[in-house]
Amino acid sequence: MRILLKGGKTAPRLLNDLYDYDPRYLTPTAYNILTSLPYFDEEDPKNLPPPPPGKSCKHKWSLKRNQSNLPGDGYKPDSSTVWKLAVYCSVCRSHMDLLIDFREGSAFSEPCPTGSRPLHHFIHRQDLSKPRRHGFLAPDPDTGFPWVDEQHFQCSAAECSARLVIWFKPPRLVPDWVKQLTDKFMIKTRAEKVMAEDPKRFEGHAIPLPINVLSNLRVYIWNAVQTPEKSRKIPGHNKQFLLSLGESCADLLEYVGFTREGEDWLPPVPEVPAPAYLANSLNVRLDDLLRELHVLIFERPDDERITINNQYVPEWAKKDLSALLGCLDFKQSIRSRTVDLTETKEEHPWYAGLGATADFHDELIEFSYERQLEMDSNNTPYYLECLQGIAGGRHSETLDTKVAIEASENSRISLKDVKAAFKELGLHSRADYEDDTIIGTFQSRISDAPKQEAEMRRALKIIGQNRKSEKIQLVASQAVTNYEQALLYLEASKDYSDEFIVSMYTVKIDQLSSEESIARHAVALIADHRKSNALKHWLETGALGEVEMDVEQACVRLGISDRTLDDETILAQYDSLKLDSPSQMSDLKNALTAIAKAKNSRRLKSFLNSDMTSSEHPISEWPVGLENIGNTCYLNSLLQFYFTIKPLRDLVLKIKEFKMPTDEESLKSKRVGSRNVSKKEVDRAQQFVDQLKKLFEDMIASSKASVTPEPELARLTLVSSSKEEHIRRQSMLSPTRPSLGQINGSPVFGPLGPPSLHQKDTEMSDDAPLEVTDSNAVNDDHNSDDASDVTLVDGLPAADDDVMILDDDEKGLQQKLLEDKENMPPTKESTPETSPETHLRPLGKSSPSRANEQQGSINLSRGMESESIDVSTENKSSETGQGDTREEKRSIPAPPPNRPPPVPPRPKPTETNAVQEAEYGAQQDVTEVIANVLFQLQCAIKAESVDESGEQIDQVKRLFFGKQKSYTTNRQGRVRTKEEYMSDIKVDVATGSRDIYTALDGAYDVQEVEVGGELEPQYTSISQLPPILQVHVQRVQFDIEKKSVFKSNHHLELKETIYMDRYMDSSGADLMQRRRECWEWKKQLANLESRRAELATSDMGMDMPEILEATCGFLRQIPDLDDKDPIEVPPGLLQALDNAATEAKTELESLELQIRDLKSHIASQFNHLQKIPYRLQSVFIHRGFHNSGHYWIYIYDFTKQLWRNYNDGYVTEIIDTKEIFEQEPGDRPATPYFLVYVKDQLKKELVDSVCRNIIEPPPEEQQDTVMEDYSQAQESQTDGNSYRPVNSSIQYGLAESCNSQGWTHGEGLVDNSAWDQNEARVLSNW
Repeated sequence: MRILLKGGKTAPRLLNDLYDYDPRYLTPTAYNILTSLPYFDEEDPKNLPPPPPGKSCKHKWSLKRNQSNLPGDGYKPDSSTVWKLAVYCSVCRSHMDLLIDFREGSAFSEPCPTGSRPLHHFIHRQDLSKPRRHGFLAPDPDTGFPWVDEQHFQCSAAECSARLVIWFKPPRLVPDWVKQLTDKFMIKTRAEKVMAEDPKRFEGHAIPLPINVLSNLRVYIWNAVQTPEKSRKIPGHNKQFLLSLGESCADLLEYVGFTREGEDWLPPVPEVPAPAYLANSLNVRLDDLLRELHVLIFERPDDERITINNQYVPEWAKKDLSALLGCLDFKQSIRSRTVDLTETKEEHPWYAGLGATADFHDELIEFSYERQLEMDSNNTPYYLECLQGIAGGRHSETLDTKVAIEASENSRISLKDVKAAFKELGLHSRADYEDDTIIGTFQSRISDAPKQEAEMRRALKIIGQNRKSEKIQLVASQAVTNYEQALLYLEASKDYSDEFIVSMYTVKIDQLSSEESIARHAVALIADHRKSNALKHWLETGALGEVEMDVEQACVRLGISDRTLDDETILAQYDSLKLDSPSQMSDLKNALTAIAKAKNSRRLKSFLNSDMTSSEHPISEWPVGLENIGNTCYLNSLLQFYFTIKPLRDLVLKIKEFKMPTDEESLKSKRVGSRNVSKKEVDRAQQFVDQLKKLFEDMIASSKASVTPEPELARLTLVSSSKEEHIRRQSMLSPTRPSLGQINGSPVFGPLGPPSLHQKDTEMSDDAPLEVTDSNAVNDDHNSDDASDVTLVDGLPAADDDVMILDDDEKGLQQKLLEDKENMPPTKESTPETSPETHLRPLGKSSPSRANEQQGSINLSRGMESESIDVSTENKSSETGQGDTREEKRSIPAPPPNRPPPVPPRPKPTETNAVQEAEYGAQQDVTEVIANVLFQLQCAIKAESVDESGEQIDQVKRLFFGKQKSYTTNRQGRVRTKEEYMSDIKVDVATGSRDIYTALDGAYDVQEVEVGGELEPQYTSISQLPPILQVHVQRVQFDIEKKSVFKSNHHLELKETIYMDRYMDSSGADLMQRRRECWEWKKQLANLESRRAELATSDMGMDMPEILEATCGFLRQIPDLDDKDPIEVPPGLLQALDNAATEAKTELESLELQIRDLKSHIASQFNHLQKIPYRLQSVFIHRGFHNSGHYWIYIYDFTKQLWRNYNDGYVTEIIDTKEIFEQEPGDRPATPYFLVYVKDQLKKELVDSVCRNIIEPPPEEQQDTVMEDYSQAQESQTDGNSYRPVNSSIQYGLAESCNSQGWTHGEGLVDNSAWDQNEARVLSNW
């Protein structure tokens, strides 16, 4: 196990490493000799730090004096000093610049070296460094280098302000150019080609040698730099130039700085005269090239070098490098004072580990050791081991004394001590043990060998000290002095209950009976810290007092095996157990409290605090909750929403004034939902409104915190009339089955599976013939009496129904079942969109849930088609026919033979009730239920008027329905329009998170639609807005690839106020022009984002520039591989890849900028249009899967200006609105499913969240046959009309109306109610 060392390096150590550091061959994952410290494991001597890569150069740095700013002899730096040193390697031609800057210091700074700080101690600054970028080859236009490796260091002494920057640069003459200048074959080919073109002119000329080519280029550059008067343009026909260089070296000449003038070449134009310190980039480049050419000339064989006069002598830079780093004359050991640092020499890694060199004096070794400890105290044991090793190797008394002091006085341990400690406990020092494993091993060892306890405790203490483990050190020292140490000693954590603390105490003294007193002391410390009377009682008596339930016990008590369950699932289980065992309410609440505390759950704590609602909010000023009667969480949310809509609530309470006459003449012309309705439907609708009236009256007058809806209301709300007729027909198919009761006088024998795929809602006339499907096609297990399903969800936009199979894993089973808040028997079936070719596949029965044992088994199958009356898009156009059609029905195939066998059904009661019928309503989807409610409300009341198509206009229509107009343009440019009623706007979040405006745009932006086989553009505008605007968030989607249905949990960012101006059907040209501009921008945005995805994503986790750079880096390393059959990389490929990477990166940056600008334009396009504001009033929330889960609703009170959470029987105030408007974390967050906005100008008239007039029920009369006088007294007290019972809806047969002044009691309806006074004004505004 290699240790990561974070110490620094003294200046001589850094200087030594500069001679070995060669970034040309350093891969990103390789050991970096310059920036890293070596780790040496004495137990494995072969595990030495890797040497530099094989082709790395042992540099011979030579000075570039005219590029350097050197310190003078004896000059001391101050706060204004900056020195620079430029060198090049006379072997590999690499370049290195060093800059040391003291300017960050103050007047009080004292740069190293000083008496107490004899050397700089440099720490690598990884945050500032810029290592070589592999794969990037394009030369920098300023410096001309293909890459630069930049490393930053700073002196670790607080008093020294030295900052060191080192730049490593590769040779300027790249290998291809060097080959052009020195390869004899290439030179010969180039010269022979020129001679062949003009043989007479070149007669007698010899082919130049490589040294001639190098020398000629050097002269051209030298003349340009030193003797500009001799530097003339080179004629294109110059013989010497053509034979040596010519057109084949054009790229090299242009890099050097030559420019073309026709066929001639003009020399470079550096700054003349050249300054003492070169700063101009061209001057620097030419100076570097001259030095590299000298190196190449010097490398030529002797037989070539004798042909020219070359006086090149490099100026070694060792002394100047030492001076720059402040180590020109440091104190050395006697035996090494004559050693040249540039010579190859084996050196023990312990020296480098301390950031020192082998020639250091003992005093400097100690200095290096102290600096490492100050900078990297975590690795003190290793640095101490280095010091021990060096002391032993040198036989140094001084260093031996230092080691002894470290161990005795400073209590420091070496890595050797740590290894010995592990060995003492029988453990391996390289293994990665947990603290508990080490402690357990220690306790086991001392129980086996108690006489060795002292030695083993010392070993354990060393291990704890090395690992910085307070827990291990506590066990080793047996010291327990505070709460944290007490927990560590007992191996407990802060969330352990008092009862569990006692258990941990028992375990501890069972293991180590000798430590009983320490263990009791630990318990006492915990008791004092927690102020736990239970623990104090236990310490005094040995018996534990009353304690809080710990989270493990709480989960067991609530039957929860998975602690990751979300809050709503936990509450579902809690409610189920509370109903089953009301006598255990206190215990269940304690369990829920423990879980809420452990999870720090805001939702659970809010739920527990809801019991205090009556004290925090007077019940007369707070809405009532609605109890769940089985799969009715969505129904409860919907009813709460309708109750807060004041005009609708008043309409329901005064339904007698608005009821539709049911005589034949009155019904003849009644049209709702673009079709005629029958007397049976009107009668049923009026039953529904009567039931709704009873509920509303109960919600107003109840003295309880919650009321229970009648099952009959649930049935009438959730089951449409056509669905009810279908159930009756299906039930009659198997007369041998036991009856489950009646619906409207017709027998119900239970669910017999899904109906025909194409059954449509049609007018239900009294004499309509029954249509029977093939019952034999339905699987028996699917039709068993105990079949049930999950809660209400969206319909499925899929041709195939999804098959849900429970996982065998108990955890997965429990999660899926408990995710359904309504773990009752009601059945829910979803509505797939089908085609004549679609076949529904009945699902096998699942195992019953433990959480559902009181109610029946849960069957996760679906199959029954949902029947709806779609009033959301009633057609007003004459283009579309209104005739009813009846499509061919298909029988349902039997399930495949590999289905699991059905679970034997439980016995069920043969009689039915309305709850069982309401179970079929759970098979409706969200929009169908709303459509059913609005349809029945319209059917129940008489029309105010009719429109041109005969459609009924009434209060419900005016409240909830608007109109929208679609515009379709054909290829000839002809525009067709169609206007329709709409009760909601459907928005989509399938492809990602978005805000409400972006979602609404999807409903009204232009799109391509297929008309007669042609694609035509179509957009929609709103021609009339309803006062109450409903938005349906379509979250259930179909995955075409997986052939399965899923719920999209993407976040929809809501706004409390939205402005609908942008979507209106306006004759103004400005609005339409802005919409068209926005559509065009969105089209451009889609193209840009598509292109960005192509460049920014890949299966390798890298974007395209990174892929190209990595490819280039890999190809560049191929020539360096020791391969017998090397792969040849084409010369231009690397450059092409680099160019492509640069272009891709530039394009990505440009795309990001364009996308950001377009999004900004789109977002601000309609900011000035704010004349039609709508305020958010209700948010329907769903948590769970696409076919199960739980609903609740948030409703805003405009009067009290607060949000409330209506969650079945609980109504609580929302303190933090992030609960509504922000996305909660987790895999299954609660998400908005349905939104309600109200017109801002009418919000006070439209919404009244609290309508209460509590009437206390009379006390029950007590009869006492023994105490006659007492009974007589009671009779006298209850005589009269002081009380009138109101808990039954029958008591409201007498008219009672709710208005702004409260309830009015009497025999008839009060005509001067607030509704009557305001109705005309409000409706006129609509």
